[in-house]
Amino acid sequence: MSVPVKKKVSLTEEEFVQEAKNLIEKAQNENVILRILGALAIYIHSEHSPRCIELHKGLERLGKGKPMFTDLDLMGYKKQRKEIKKFFIEKMKYIPDRYINALFGGKRNIYYHPQGAFYVDVFFSKLMFSHDVEFGEKPGKGRLELDFPTITLTDLVLEKTQIHQINLKDIVDLIVLFLGHDVFDKDEKELINGKYIAQILADDWGFWYDATNNLEKVKSFTQQFVEQKKLEEEEGKIIASRVDKLLQMIENEPKTKKWQKRAKKGTKKIWYRQVEEVER
Repeated sequence: MSVPVKKKVSLTEEEFVQEAKNLIEKAQNENVILRILGALAIYIHSEHSPRCIELHKGLERLGKGKPMFTDLDLMGYKKQRKEIKKFFIEKMKYIPDRYINALFGGKRNIYYHPQGAFYVDVFFSKLMFSHDVEFGEKPGKGRLELDFPTITLTDLVLEKTQIHQINLKDIVDLIVLFLGHDVFDKDEKELINGKYIAQILADDWGFWYDATNNLEKVKSFTQQFVEQKKLEEEEGKIIASRVDKLLQMIENEPKTKKWQKRAKKGTKKIWYRQVEEVER
């Protein structure tokens, strides 16, 4: 059995949000821990602010006239791989991508919505792209339970800033995230834990290098959007001040010997993982 592969979500933003939330809740009822990643997670965290939602749509993250979302990205625990597979196939009647799941089964699985409305990309325990973002191996021992139905704002910042060649859609996501949420020094609902981010980057020079450069790009694009009248001047100040607060926390965090040793080689040696897009 197969369904047409969708390169975009054939639902409205509101329908897609509700579908994703329902999926996470149904998984939770089956004792399966899944959390939403990426742009959709930022959109959900922005629902308290009509202005943030307006900007997330209006800044056209994927380009003029294109939909906001292409798929549903989820994070689960590696120890629950069998339970996750059973949930999607037996409980929800999703259709597995047998080729991708056989090839990358230990790291990620892809499932297609029964009516072909979208596909689901499930990652296990960590994101492994330009740099690694860790979530833990099993329920009760990781970071997924810190928020619901998405990963934390803190992990969303790490997810977006780990990208070596960051593009406009990810910068727009970060701009919206920082406009709607302040930076703090511990895990707190609807706040970004700058201390945790600083500690992660203090042990990994390559991740630190790309993340801090990407945060500077967020400030630069924010200023461009202000000049283009796409952002209010006061909004630009809020975003820049919060990014600066995070950058200062990263700067102040003592670096490990591992970080210092790698820093000496700098960009003379490749500091990121080459990423190839999975063909579906």
